[in-house]
Amino acid sequence: MVPVTIDGEQVKLATITYKPAGAGPFPTLIFHHGSTGRGNDPSSFARPYDPRTLAQWFTARGWAVVLPSRRGRGGSEGLYDEGFSLERARGYSCEETLSLPGADRALRDIDAVTPAILAQPFVDRSRVAVGGQSRGAILAIAWSGRQPAVPRAAINFVGGWMGTGCSTASSINQNLFRRGTPFGQSTIWLYGDKDPFYPLSHSRANFAAFQAAGGKGTFHDYPPPEGLNGHQISSAPSLWTTTLEAYLAAQGLPAKAP
Repeated sequence: MVPVTIDGEQVKLATITYKPAGAGPFPTLIFHHGSTGRGNDPSSFARPYDPRTLAQWFTARGWAVVLPSRRGRGGSEGLYDEGFSLERARGYSCEETLSLPGADRALRDIDAVTPAILAQPFVDRSRVAVGGQSRGAILAIAWSGRQPAVPRAAINFVGGWMGTGCSTASSINQNLFRRGTPFGQSTIWLYGDKDPFYPLSHSRANFAAFQAAGGKGTFHDYPPPEGLNGHQISSAPSLWTTTLEAYLAAQGLPAKAP
């Protein structure tokens, strides 16, 4: 539990940390969680996000992985309030005037918790990457534009804020992705076909908008293996290992398992 102050409120945010063998300091990935589907099941808010397969992929390559939970999620204190409808029981709102302030609130959580993570003695602050899954991924891209001097890499697994069930999805998602353009370095976008929230055509259009605004990166898409849909490809390293290793190596970061 990491004590932080956000919006004038003192709260403790829950984190899960994976570390490789040794004393460190280690290159460190700060990886952010996504949503809870439609946001209309409060019982899921407290469930920790723990992508063990992905974390172990990184620790095998000498990385530490820190998984912070934002306010009201995964055991963190505070109210979970990332763009809900005025009637919270209806879940996340499609209205831009509600959805985007929810993303801004999430970004302030990341602003608050990141310095506390970087202050940990096991973190090599010269070799930091940010990433995330779904909502966490679009936040990682947007946040890298807020703090371009902190990460050396930004990793987007199936990122987006609103699914295409909302007519506003393109406007909302492209707004947030364009915020990552000040990062100025290459980002990597990893997407799966048959994603129930973000069809590939939608995600490619988001990437095109990011590039048109000056963002740098590469977009990759994969057919999900049997038993998974396209939103779950972070659990299938056989799809993206070669691509992600090449990206990390190009950023001067550890990429290969010994």
